[in-house]
Amino acid sequence: MINKAVAALNERLSGELSGTAKFVLSGEGTIMLDSSGVRAGDETADVVLTAEPSVFQAILEGETNPTAAFMTGQLSVDGDMGLAMQLANVLS
Repeated sequence: MINKAVAALNERLSGELSGTAKFVLSGEGTIMLDSSGVRAGDETADVVLTAEPSVFQAILEGETNPTAAFMTGQLSVDGDMGLAMQLANVLS
């Protein structure tokens, strides 16, 4: 799951992010996004987004809107909300 997500996010990430983000996929691992790209890893980040793997997969496949997932509690965000909004555009 992590490797597929890294590949999918690398394809979508155009331009640089204004910080460092981490996706935590419960029970699977973590993904880092920053100006150098997307990779598997677990480092300090400006914003941390946490979701179940099935929710994250649905977001990547366009079946679930990231904002809707946040509003319904399926996606939690801790940290820089501005950066989280940038990521919502990448994921949509």
